[in-house]
Amino acid sequence: MFYRPADGHGLPHNPFNALITPRPIAWVSTQDARGIQNLAPYSFFNGTAYVPPQVMFASTGTKPDQDEGKDSLTNIRDTEVFCINIVEQSMRDAMNVSTTRFDKNVDEFERAGLHAVQCETITCPRLDGAPASLECRMTGILPLLGDNNFLVMGEVIGIHLRDNCLIDGIFDVSTFRPLARLGYRDYSVVDNTFTLGRPDD
Repeated sequence: MFYRPADGHGLPHNPFNALITPRPIAWVSTQDARGIQNLAPYSFFNGTAYVPPQVMFASTGTKPDQDEGKDSLTNIRDTEVFCINIVEQSMRDAMNVSTTRFDKNVDEFERAGLHAVQCETITCPRLDGAPASLECRMTGILPLLGDNNFLVMGEVIGIHLRDNCLIDGIFDVSTFRPLARLGYRDYSVVDNTFTLGRPDD
């Protein structure tokens, strides 16, 4: 099968998301200028550089109570900071609750039964008990093609690692089984890893 996205795919559901899998999930925590906390997952997410450490995630779509984009985007524009919390398998139901398009005045931490604590280097909440949290200073927001598509970029200026995820000095993902996004409404869990040395090591 071949199709041009501009012409449509003719399938029951858009296959595009299913082609780029598995995708890590950025559980982005922010707060607005009034101090109202927000927590939302984004699966167009990844690291972009080591030194200094940098990350990006993409915000797509709109909400009726925001002029442009979603709550996370608006909050980051206003405060220039955000925190990315890593999602573990045991938090999947709470993460799913936070996908709900709540009113911008709703605190998703409370709705999902989660506890927020303040970050160390930025004025922003983070998820208490997350396997890892990345405190980020926004370095840019880039408009992408299409309506309400934005790339949010940040420098990681503080990192929290949960102590029981460190095994012999290694951050071991098998201790918490990261949740990953597939296509459609499908997810996966990382529970099988292997080491592959490079030829020039």
